[in-house]
Amino acid sequence: MKRKIVIGIDVGGSTTKIVGFHTEEGTRTLIDPLFVRATDPITSVYGAFGKFTDINSLALSDIEKVMITGVGSTCITSGIYSLPCETLPEFRCIGLGGLYLSKLEKGIIASMGTGTALVYAKKEAEPVYLGGTGVGGGTLMGLSKKMLGMDTVDHIEELAKTGDLHKIDLKINDISRQDIIPGFADRMTASNFGNISDLATKSDIALGIINMVFETVGMVSIFAARNYGLRDIVLTGNLTRVMQAAEVFASLNQMFDMNFIIPRHSQFGTVIGAALAGCE
Repeated sequence: MKRKIVIGIDVGGSTTKIVGFHTEEGTRTLIDPLFVRATDPITSVYGAFGKFTDINSLALSDIEKVMITGVGSTCITSGIYSLPCETLPEFRCIGLGGLYLSKLEKGIIASMGTGTALVYAKKEAEPVYLGGTGVGGGTLMGLSKKMLGMDTVDHIEELAKTGDLHKIDLKINDISRQDIIPGFADRMTASNFGNISDLATKSDIALGIINMVFETVGMVSIFAARNYGLRDIVLTGNLTRVMQAAEVFASLNQMFDMNFIIPRHSQFGTVIGAALAGCE
């Protein structure tokens, strides 16, 4: 039987993600995703495609079609090696990928890239783009470069491991004796960077930046979820791999009775959604 492979490609400015689904006798199997970096989208796409097909021993004849999404997808105008290609809206892919990874029937999907996009997704329905926030990975990188002289995520998160938020943020119990949510006054943020100390170290500042980005994304996601009467929020995108993400969102779960989920392969949510759309 001929192999039926659908490939998804998410084309960013300098990073391209690629994944595949192998369908055989009604069973759909995910082929592990990967990403490559390059100086321009076209080089990145062809580099990712070549590496992916080589690692997985795929011939062009094995590939049924290629689904492309992302900000750089408009750069691909003539197809890829004469394979059938289709360009998809990024927000649809975010919704499809988030539901697949979380195994939910419906939920809010927050895609944390350079900024953050929010999508309401429900099975058997078209995902709805809700808007988002300009706070995201670009915020983390820009502030860290200016305040810390660092622009490598791995280095920033390593530095933040020994940081102390009490030297950066103003907490509820710093300004009020009233416990808005019982048991959380010492953890709830009244103002990000509102209590920054002259003695704050680079580690403290690094943690403050990371915490501010995640709390902002978390709160706008909570507002969106409450609007739909939901608790489930699926986090996708590169920022989900920052080591402090799990702790910050776990804390928000406890404070606001939400269910933030960071699934396996979370950084590949959008490209997985693109490939899934081609399997429909």
